[in-house]
Amino acid sequence: MITLTGRTLTKTVEPQIGQSLLQLAQEASVDWQFNCSRGTCAKCRCFIVEGADLLAESSDAEWDRLGEEELDAGYRLGCQAIVVKAGNIKAINRTYF
Repeated sequence: MITLTGRTLTKTVEPQIGQSLLQLAQEASVDWQFNCSRGTCAKCRCFIVEGADLLAESSDAEWDRLGEEELDAGYRLGCQAIVVKAGNIKAINRTYF
């Protein structure tokens, strides 16, 4: 299961391989902040509490926008964090602003 926490809502959804955390949040009507969905605005930045190993490797956009320090600390961009394996994932939208 994937637990997504937005600004005021938390919902648990079934994992869908190939979808981003942002896509899953949008489909579940979680109030997940975003602007561009391309990895440039970083409004969809999130903290992965559990299940980071079930997500695709960090994208070039994430390396450019977040950098090594934030990626190592467990942050990802929701639009770039793609589910590659089923399992438990917990993510909290942590936008900069």
